[in-house]
Amino acid sequence: MKLPVAAGLATAAVTITLYPLFQGQAWFWACAGAVLVTTATGVLLSRLAPRGRASSPWMTSHVMAAALAIYLTAAFAGDQAWLRVIPTKDSVLRLFFLLVEGFDDIQRYAAPVPADPGVSLLTAGGVGLIAISVDLLAVRLRRAATAGLPMLALFTVPAAVMTDPIGWPAFVIGAFGYVGLLVADGRERLSHWGRAVIVRRSRLTPGGGMPPDTGRLALSGKRIGVMAVALAILVPGLLPTLSPDPLFGFGVGNGSGAGGGTIGVPDAMVKLGGQLRQPENEPVLTYTTSDGRSRYLRIYSLDRFDGATWRVGTLQGRREDRVSAGPLPPPPGLDPGIATRRMETRISISEDISRLNFLPLPYPPAQVDVDGDWRADRSSLLVFSTEDEAAGLSYRVVVDEPEPTNEQLRLTPAVDPDVDSPYLELPAALDPEIHELALEVTRRAATPYEKAVKLQEWFTRTGGFTYSLDVGGGGPAVLTDFLLATRMGYCEHFAGAMAVMARSLGIPARVATGYTGGTRTGDAWTVRTHDSHAWPELYFDGVGWLRFEPTPGGSGGQGTAQTPQYTLPVAPTTAPTSGSSGDSAAETEETDDAAAPVRPDQRGADRDVDGSPVPAASGPPTAAKVAAGLAVALLLALTPAGIRGMVRLRRRRALAAAAVAPAPAVEAAWAELCDTLTDLGLAREPGESPRALGKRLTDRHGLDGEEAESVVRIVTAQERLRYARTPGDAIPGHADLARVRRGLTRGASPRRRLAVGLAPMSTLLRIRALGGRALEVFDLSLARR
Repeated sequence: MKLPVAAGLATAAVTITLYPLFQGQAWFWACAGAVLVTTATGVLLSRLAPRGRASSPWMTSHVMAAALAIYLTAAFAGDQAWLRVIPTKDSVLRLFFLLVEGFDDIQRYAAPVPADPGVSLLTAGGVGLIAISVDLLAVRLRRAATAGLPMLALFTVPAAVMTDPIGWPAFVIGAFGYVGLLVADGRERLSHWGRAVIVRRSRLTPGGGMPPDTGRLALSGKRIGVMAVALAILVPGLLPTLSPDPLFGFGVGNGSGAGGGTIGVPDAMVKLGGQLRQPENEPVLTYTTSDGRSRYLRIYSLDRFDGATWRVGTLQGRREDRVSAGPLPPPPGLDPGIATRRMETRISISEDISRLNFLPLPYPPAQVDVDGDWRADRSSLLVFSTEDEAAGLSYRVVVDEPEPTNEQLRLTPAVDPDVDSPYLELPAALDPEIHELALEVTRRAATPYEKAVKLQEWFTRTGGFTYSLDVGGGGPAVLTDFLLATRMGYCEHFAGAMAVMARSLGIPARVATGYTGGTRTGDAWTVRTHDSHAWPELYFDGVGWLRFEPTPGGSGGQGTAQTPQYTLPVAPTTAPTSGSSGDSAAETEETDDAAAPVRPDQRGADRDVDGSPVPAASGPPTAAKVAAGLAVALLLALTPAGIRGMVRLRRRRALAAAAVAPAPAVEAAWAELCDTLTDLGLAREPGESPRALGKRLTDRHGLDGEEAESVVRIVTAQERLRYARTPGDAIPGHADLARVRRGLTRGASPRRRLAVGLAPMSTLLRIRALGGRALEVFDLSLARR
């Protein structure tokens, strides 16, 4: 009874080594519940087993898997389950979608990842399966040493992902868990021999001879050691984890794509707050523009809001989207009828910045000239790399800035509420007063653009907000408190709050983080740490994404924040300019040819004949990858049945050529009969002759008539071939084998028939024998060393 508990404790101990991968404790308690449920089920089954008889190992594992499924249903899909524990169709679908989200989140974030429900479900399910494997090997099959292999597979996940070593306390706890399992197994074995007696150690046996030969034990230890090392090397590359290029090519970017590796996206809001609070205001980058005006430089685009944090969505970085291949994809949503201003920016990044795999760029970039493997995400136009860093880079950016007229902005239509857009998603637990407040602030506005301007004016002028860094970060409570009570915060709060209110009004919104335009020094602009900034970007049909600035600027706010010109009141005949900051001389100076208005349809390669954007081909969704993994697993499971079918086909061909080669035909018929008996659990007894076998089949298994004649024909031909070296004239055929198989299968249980079709024992024994021969060769090579 102690051994199942020791197996569960060993799995729980190794699970602790996963701590560097996740934020918070939700994942740990989910995993602890999975281990507790599987262990309790194993203990209960061991207690219910008849005295002196062990329960079936595979049946026990199946029951433990069912208990794990019930636990996961209750923990993650209880609302959709019957009585909150019994799985239903809705609960199964809920778990499937959570698994897909978990795979997406694991590929999206660098460790430590947020322990969202999908990630917690994926982790708890995996740990539960490891616990079942450890119980099967250590308790049911009595292979406690081999049970360390699945625990090692669990340990290799953080070891392969994290660049920093795992803390020694976690490693020691995991090691003691495994040692405790071995000790419990040893005590369990000794308990069957009686009371243990302590004796004095001796180099010789009691009879004075040499110590017993431990060569076989040494070879077993070497086998396990080599297998452990092999798994430690291979398992991280086969598991869909945070490591680069995992199973089924979760490709470049933080989502899916073709080839390459994954990229870690930090918590942009946490990083932003830390930079703003730093006492030193160090230079980050310098840049020049062709028109002499400053520009906001965007690094991240945060489009997922879970009620607490804004995060980067799935990025696509395909080979054809390398910036070195030519122009970037067109800005999403920008129609040919909107004029643009072409502007060139040259940026130099400081070598002293922290690790950064994204390029700070003005929006929307049309072309980027930079050294290295940098790729553009089509939906956000973020430029990132899985191999190179931005520190010390100098690069050139060409930007086509939209210049919509005031009339064009006012005529932009509302987004169809029936269209499912991720940029309109809000958590169900969001305080409803926020939506009511948004309606109140924009009650005099008629169009989406006018509502956006009203929101910006409310934050910067009429809402009574105060800029302050002495507040906490994001979260549902902080957002509600910021809007309805204190109205005090910094750019993170202003940007996130405006984006949430815009979404509640049906305006697609996201949050961008990066840098404001900085300070002018001669002909260049210098951006420093305190210029770190967040701002909302709102989407308008036909115009695309536009920047808004709800954070107060000047001495009462973030000093270098500037309100976009197109959001300010202008005369009807005056077209707004795209520049937003800089001195008065820069506002009035003439621009060169690079600043001449151009039309987006000059890059018509990415647009249809009617000027509408051609939808970008996306990589396969995560659900398709999971389905592909299940298909591969199913194919592997059916491999024995496939091998059995090919063997049967080869023997049938030998039977068909009986007239030319009678001896091979008889051998094929005899081998097929023996394999059929093995599959049905009726294998030949040791020393049983063909004639005795034929008599046993006809007497004990109800074979008569043609079936009995077929058995006699097969065994007689084999007997004559074995002793007379000639099979005689009565050569068995395929019809004889079919009749015998049909007669023997008639008395088999449905479970046995299913096993014959899916996992024929004759094939499994051949695979086992092949593995045994391979181990003999391996042992021979080890023994010679």
